Amino acid sequence: MSTKTLSKLDSPKNIRDSEKKLGDNDFIVSKTDTKGKITYCNEIFTKMAGYPASSLIGANHNLIRHPDMPRIAFKVAWDLIQSKQEFFGFVKNLCADGGYYWVFTYITADLDSRGNIISYTSVRRKPPRSAIDAIAPIYKLLLDAENKGGSDASGKILANFLAEKKTSYDEFVINLQKDIRTGN
Repeated sequence: MSTKTLSKLDSPKNIRDSEKKLGDNDFIVSKTDTKGKITYCNEIFTKMAGYPASSLIGANHNLIRHPDMPRIAFKVAWDLIQSKQEFFGFVKNLCADGGYYWVFTYITADLDSRGNIISYTSVRRKPPRSAIDAIAPIYKLLLDAENKGGSDASGKILANFLAEKKTSYDEFVINLQKDIRTGN
């Protein structure tokens, strides 16, 4: 029996307000090629996303991109990892059944012996509820700006927000993960 590789077009259209939660000791691990196609996924990933591994392998990782996620979040991630820097962030992922789950993600480029990027590895874990509560309204603001003025508009809002907080993106995200109050 063959299982077809899925694409973003196969993502659920019936989005539900039903959250799945990672266990405190769970780690989702996946690898992608340089274009974002999944080449490896662990069992916890398949369980949380609700797809068999055979459907995920070869699919673009954006299959699980939740519509509540602003595109600027992924632009920040791609800009960092394509320049061989680490990315840390909070992501709301879409499940096969239309539900969702939140993760704190770490993505890094995998390099060959000459320093060329050959793939990316992502490890995700359960974020603190306080981080989700802080980041969700920011993502809504960024998404609203994108819907009105595109990625440039949300990029400006993100830059202004970080400047107002007198922090960098990395510091802001790491402090949320450490469960440090951000004044929101």
